[in-house]
Amino acid sequence: MSIYIQGTGCVSPLETAAEGLFPAVVNPAYDGARLKVSDPDYKQWIDIKQIRRMSRIIKMGVAAAKLSLQEAGVEKPDAIITGTAYGCLDDTGVFLTKMINQQEEMLTPTSFIQSTHNTVAGQIALMLSCHAYNNTFVHKGFSFESALLDSIMILKEGKSKHILMGGMDELTTHSFNIISRFNRFKKEPITHTELLHSTTPGTIAGEGAACFVLGTEKGDNSYARLTGLTTSYKPGSTAEIAADIIAFLAVHEITQEDIDLLITGRNGDSEEDVWYEHVESTLFPGQAVGCFKHLCGEYPTASSFGMWVGCKVLSSGQVPATVLFKGKTREKIKKVLIYNHYKGTHHSLILLTGC
Repeated sequence: MSIYIQGTGCVSPLETAAEGLFPAVVNPAYDGARLKVSDPDYKQWIDIKQIRRMSRIIKMGVAAAKLSLQEAGVEKPDAIITGTAYGCLDDTGVFLTKMINQQEEMLTPTSFIQSTHNTVAGQIALMLSCHAYNNTFVHKGFSFESALLDSIMILKEGKSKHILMGGMDELTTHSFNIISRFNRFKKEPITHTELLHSTTPGTIAGEGAACFVLGTEKGDNSYARLTGLTTSYKPGSTAEIAADIIAFLAVHEITQEDIDLLITGRNGDSEEDVWYEHVESTLFPGQAVGCFKHLCGEYPTASSFGMWVGCKVLSSGQVPATVLFKGKTREKIKKVLIYNHYKGTHHSLILLTGC
């Protein structure tokens, strides 16, 4: 059974919240070591009265979901599945701050209710009046991949025709300051063009939401076929992950030479990019390699943005100059392999094939 990506929606630091090809102008606004979402006009998808009561991640998730459904021509999906590692951090911070300042007295429940991880999926369901299967995965760096795997299994059961799934995480001042204590981010100013060639530790913090409509039928506007997905937790060495990639491709009866574009999660951290460098030089020497985290920043569900980039590449047949890291692209791009890892522990592979 083939699974197709019938629609996509993305809210990111780029101007991606629109139908069509990859943004022509790419200039993510770096704020030190932070990369914030470029908020679109949410009134396109959300009633203005509801916007006032929504936190940023809820607005991001709803907008991405609505856009993906719009592209797919689907009014109501048969299931809603999301992945998020941090959940609604802003509302969590508001609730905890009020609890401390008000000494645990006279607290309103709104911030607590909206701080749970499944709030985004719940809000999408309420707006669509969708009472079908609704699930949110909170699996750190595998949150998006877990949601994707669940979607694949449900579609293969044959009980659902269209599934809305996605990954989203937000960045707040509190979360940025806390994570910065672990020397996770760059100390020196850097631009998105310099990040990929950085030789110092640390990366750039990011955020975003990307949603996809998956189905078993190929539509006129289908972006790509979701051919394969696998994950690896804490591989022992770079050689082990290289062997895993070869085995993954073999399962789908292809080799490294069949991959037209390798998209990696290279993030400018000299310690973490070692994994990507080994795979690129050992398995894909001279082949086209693209990157995406210099455009969206690093966060647990950033692979969702990587998959969105892969869909746009296959849909247009071209690799945007700002995505291409090295190598020469082939005349026809039919197979895209997305390799990402989070903190060197959560490794994932997503294989996309052109329709």
